Amino acid sequence: MLILELQRDEPRGAGQTPRLRNQFIMQMAQHIVCGYVNKNGSIFSILAGAKDVLYLDQENMIIAAEPLIAPSHQRWKVWEDKILLRMFYEDMGLHAIKKRLLRTYISVRTRIRAITLPEEVLKGREFEDFVLELFDLNETKTYSLLEWRGDKSLGEIRPVSNTYPDFVLEYKEGRRKKKFAVECKWRASIPKRFTQPLFEPEQITHYQEYAVEKAQKVIIILGVGGEPSMPEELYLITIDAISQIQSKPSLLKQFKREIVDKWFSIDEFT
Repeated sequence: MLILELQRDEPRGAGQTPRLRNQFIMQMAQHIVCGYVNKNGSIFSILAGAKDVLYLDQENMIIAAEPLIAPSHQRWKVWEDKILLRMFYEDMGLHAIKKRLLRTYISVRTRIRAITLPEEVLKGREFEDFVLELFDLNETKTYSLLEWRGDKSLGEIRPVSNTYPDFVLEYKEGRRKKKFAVECKWRASIPKRFTQPLFEPEQITHYQEYAVEKAQKVIIILGVGGEPSMPEELYLITIDAISQIQSKPSLLKQFKREIVDKWFSIDEFT
């Protein structure tokens, strides 16, 4: 028998009747596992000196509640992150968050640790989600997502892959087959004159080197205005056109899509 006692800010269930009930159940139990015991509650005193009682610490308690083989999940969506943050900062427990998002305890706990990211990083993630949905990966099956890179680091230690484009996709239709890379950038607005580079020169150099090394075309998808989840304007810019746009900003309009949320066609990338 497994007895679970919820941790609360103040003792609940005080009185003789709950104590007698707990004593009765424990006397019948051959083995008791305690995930948490309030030292100020009646359970703690009843268990004192009892045999066949296993006490789990907080780490093991969460793991014990999970299946032996946890189901694999896709990457966390931005809307999930927003719900997670809101519930977390409202001091809602892991159980409530898990139930709302249909994730495992370990997954929720790990994501809480990882989600304390700068706002700009979260906006970038949100725009990546928007761009990826325009490839309609689930329906047409003509596009395959081969790589989706995340910017991981430990202090100043960063992998070389952090300098690579966000996505690598492959297009297949009949005998036609094409692999290409996509870098996603979102800006709240673009000034008429570029007093500063539209993109970091060092980043552009990395993308150019990647294109040569991997023999892949690299396209920068630029979202402007609105929200990262639905920009007002969308531009598909070839990597070799960046320097021209930087010297002559009026050239940018040549790369603007007429319809922002229209499905991507392979012709736009070839």
